[in-house]
Amino acid sequence: MPYYTFDLVVGNEFRNQGSIILEDLHLASDRADQLANELSQVKPELKARGCAVRVTDVDHRELYRTPLDPMPSWRRSR
Repeated sequence: MPYYTFDLVVGNEFRNQGSIILEDLHLASDRADQLANELSQVKPELKARGCAVRVTDVDHRELYRTPLDPMPSWRRSR
């Protein structure tokens, strides 16, 4: 089973949020979505900064990225 790492993306900075072995990328992307949702509730100020959660593999290749705010404020005002 593959090993996935989750990072909080803040601008050009990547803050490690942990790693886990999961069956496939589908499960890892689901976990990233859950983590993004949890972080946006615990630290709502991160949503306004355009932060995201990314998933990388053991070779540090980015496989998936999800924003903490799936609907940015500039889109809501339309």
